[in-house]
Amino acid sequence: MPGQTNKNFKKRLIIRTFQLSRQVIKLVDKFPNKRSAWVISDQLLRSATSIGANIVEAQAASSKKDFINFLNHALKSGNETKFWLALAKDLENNLVNQIDKILKETDELVKILGSSIATLKGKKKL
Repeated sequence: MPGQTNKNFKKRLIIRTFQLSRQVIKLVDKFPNKRSAWVISDQLLRSATSIGANIVEAQAASSKKDFINFLNHALKSGNETKFWLALAKDLENNLVNQIDKILKETDELVKILGSSIATLKGKKKL
């Protein structure tokens, strides 16, 4: 059943982005209490949680164009999350391994979103 496979894919993607959000929330709670960490924490929380939120919003889209638009927002949030995670590595040396794991998952989600958007637009990636 092709529809069921697509439904499972969407469900799994939402679960993964929800888990990513939770991992980022736990991570920022470990950041040092200094101004630079506050800024990175705030931006990282906003961008990371926005990925899943936009994917959920896409499910209620009123058109294919609207659906793609929400996925594009999720993709942009994913790329922004990667930026903030890279900066966060400078905050606390003992968090680098945890950040790297979250960064890897974020990168995988960004690739999935980019590929999905390209497919929806009818463009093949080489």
